[in-house]
Amino acid sequence: MKMSGWPRVAVIVLNWKGLADTCECLQALQTVTYPNYRIIVVDNGSGGDDVRVLQERFGDSVHIIENDRNYGFGGGCNIGMTYAFDWGVDYVLLLNNDTVVDPAFLSGLVRAAEQFPEAAAFCPRICHYHQPRLLRSTGGRVNPWTGMAWQVRHDRPDDGGYDSVGERDFVDGACMLIRRSALERVGLLDEDYFTYWEEADWCDRAWEAGMKSYYVPSARIWQKSAGPFTHPADRNFLFRRNTFLFLRKRKRAYHLVTAMLFHLFVLAPLHLVRHPAALGRLITEGRALLWHLTNPVRRR
Repeated sequence: MKMSGWPRVAVIVLNWKGLADTCECLQALQTVTYPNYRIIVVDNGSGGDDVRVLQERFGDSVHIIENDRNYGFGGGCNIGMTYAFDWGVDYVLLLNNDTVVDPAFLSGLVRAAEQFPEAAAFCPRICHYHQPRLLRSTGGRVNPWTGMAWQVRHDRPDDGGYDSVGERDFVDGACMLIRRSALERVGLLDEDYFTYWEEADWCDRAWEAGMKSYYVPSARIWQKSAGPFTHPADRNFLFRRNTFLFLRKRKRAYHLVTAMLFHLFVLAPLHLVRHPAALGRLITEGRALLWHLTNPVRRR
C-alpha cells in the first residue's frame, strides 16, 4: 500500500442514548495504531448527560456534534460525514457505538482500500462481542426476488474460513469504510430509511455507478447488539418496511411483487408454524406492508 501522506480518515460514531457502549467504543479507538485518523461523535438527540460525560471523559481526542433530535442512522451519519468533508478526509469510517475494535483494524481496511482504488466501500470481519469466536458478519448479500438480505457467515464459527478479500453486495453498516470520492459520486446515505437497509441501498447505488464493495478479513471488530431499539416491534416494523422500500427504490416492479408474495405466502406462514405465540410480529410486519399502500416513494 502507498502510505506516503497516510490517507486521512474520519471515524464517525453515532450515539443515541448509548453512553456506556459509546464510551467503551471510544476507549478502544484510542488504541488504534493507524497514524492519521480523527474521531467524530454525532450525538443524535440523546438528551440527558451523554454529551457532557463524553466531553469530560474524552476531551479534545474526539469532536462531538450535538444534534437537536434523532435524525436516524442515515441522517446522523450524513451530518458527521458532511463535517468530515470540511476536514479534508480521504475516507470516512462509519462505526456502530456498540462495537470494540482491534488496534490494527483501520490499517487493514485502508490497506485494502488502497489496493482496490476502483472500489467504493469495505467492511471488516465482525465477531460477536460476547462470543468472540463466533462470526457476526463478513458483509452481506441481497436476493431482490425474495426481498431477503443476509450477513455472510452469520453465527458461524470463526474457524479460518473466509480469510480472503471478497466482493459483497453490501458491506455491513456496523463498520464500513467509504472512499470520499465514491460519496461525492454516489451521494450520502438515503435518509428515508431512518435505520436499517441504508448500507444496502448505498452499496447498490455504488455498484450501479461501477464501484464494488469488499469484505476485508485482516480487519477485525466485535459487536454487541442488533440495533438501537428497545422495543422489538419498532425494529421489526422498520426492518420490514425498509425491505420493500429498498425494492421500490432500487429494483424492478416484478422484484417487489415476487418478494411480497414470498413474504405473505412463505415467510409469514413458516414463522407462525415455528412461533405460534408470536402473532404480534406478524401484525407489526403487516403494518409495514400497509405503509407502502399509502406512501409514495422517490427513487434515487
